Amino acid sequence: MELLRLGPIGHEIPVVRDKDVHYDLRPLTTDIDSEFFADDGIGEVRAALDQGALKPLEGAEDRRIGAPISRPSAVVCVGMNYAAHAREAGAEPPEAPVVFFKMPSTIAGPYDELELPPYATKADWEVELGLVIGTRAFRVASAEDAYSHVAGYVLGNDLSERRFQIDESGGQWSKGKNLPGFTPLGPWIRPAAEVEPESLRLRSWVNGEVRQDSSTSDLIFDVGQIIHQLSQTMPFEPGDVILTGTPQGVAMSGKFPYLTDGDVVEMDIDGLGQHRQVVSVTQ
Repeated sequence: MELLRLGPIGHEIPVVRDKDVHYDLRPLTTDIDSEFFADDGIGEVRAALDQGALKPLEGAEDRRIGAPISRPSAVVCVGMNYAAHAREAGAEPPEAPVVFFKMPSTIAGPYDELELPPYATKADWEVELGLVIGTRAFRVASAEDAYSHVAGYVLGNDLSERRFQIDESGGQWSKGKNLPGFTPLGPWIRPAAEVEPESLRLRSWVNGEVRQDSSTSDLIFDVGQIIHQLSQTMPFEPGDVILTGTPQGVAMSGKFPYLTDGDVVEMDIDGLGQHRQVVSVTQ
């Protein structure tokens, strides 16, 4: 099953798609948010589907697809987590996860237009496997235990403005990560029980040309290791999002131009759907 939020920005409604049918989740929850995950919302949705207790949502296919989660308390990101990407950035693979943060306000839908200010001259794409925390995770005992804290997985684009991230960062990567719309998520969250995160193919294209084509099997720190290690120093709450890093093939490599007005960025991950963002540069 797939958890979605459909409708205009700020007025999305919670939906589940199961066997190509969209069902309205408003009888169960007001939104897909931290409270939903804290209350085992996925379990309740599955039970309601099995009981035939949900009604199809008319006109679902004609509604905007929003981000599949509403305002998590945190968006935590891991950088340089694919060895080939570290090399293309001129760095050695890290010995511990490199961490930075994105503001929840950067979250956008998977097909929303990407508006760049005119000074964002080094905007870059990053296809990433994202995960959503289902139960509070602090001082998790092991990488194996960490998987029990994952509610589901989601496709994310960790958009980056490299000038602010690298050239004018003051040592803070987050400075180049937080322009509006810089964290498209979706189109859905797939429950963890339905995903094998160890070997998912992830790809990106710009204007129809392949940029990234890799697998999560190349992650330096896998999902369990990320949660285990980071939870020793930070508590994760239900609904928090973790982006696990991007493979090689970004503009920062010097092989491709940065994004500009009219570019079309597309990406996908096995079983987690596709994104398509059209870039516009505002004045």
